[in-house]
Amino acid sequence: MSHDTAASRRLAVCEVCGHLASLAENSHCPRCHAPLHLRKPDSLARTWALMLAAYLLYLPANLLPIMETRSPFGTQHDTIMSGVVVLWNTGSWILALVVFCASIVLPMLKLFSLTYLLLSVHHHARHNTRQRARLYRLLELIGRWSMLDVYVVTLLVALVQVQSLAIIAPGPGVVAFGAVVVLSMLATMAFDPRLIWDRADPVAAKE
Repeated sequence: MSHDTAASRRLAVCEVCGHLASLAENSHCPRCHAPLHLRKPDSLARTWALMLAAYLLYLPANLLPIMETRSPFGTQHDTIMSGVVVLWNTGSWILALVVFCASIVLPMLKLFSLTYLLLSVHHHARHNTRQRARLYRLLELIGRWSMLDVYVVTLLVALVQVQSLAIIAPGPGVVAFGAVVVLSMLATMAFDPRLIWDRADPVAAKE
């Protein structure tokens, strides 16, 4: 049974602009001049490196203070979790849930999901291929809204600023938090989802 695929015809989609071009005629995209590849080069190595860096920064992002509040009553250092507790205790439980999910749960779920995909590819898993492909598409979709995490923290700072005479200054946790968001997005972009199908379609894996 012959497999007529884009790779067998030496056709590649530009990762920058999405243009379909022939590798036999072009080494760079004729539209945006970005390099063309049948597969994302060094996909697994780059994804592992970016993801491990995100894991390393996840703890300081949640343990270090994200803001420093100076008021006539003293100085207070708040982490993301302490901000969630403050919002919950003051009756803003909906906002507390949004901050908790967007800033703590969602980044960890993205990292766990990407780890699962990497391990399944590493062990040449053949089970749940469609489900794993859908999981990757979900990660891509979530990645488009990853900066929501940062916006939620900004909103938290703005609420404190408006409701009091306090002076708000960013803490070191903001840098680590922003780095986790960016690194998780880059790790998702570096992963080649075609690796999921290689064991299910050995012919495509050789292309």
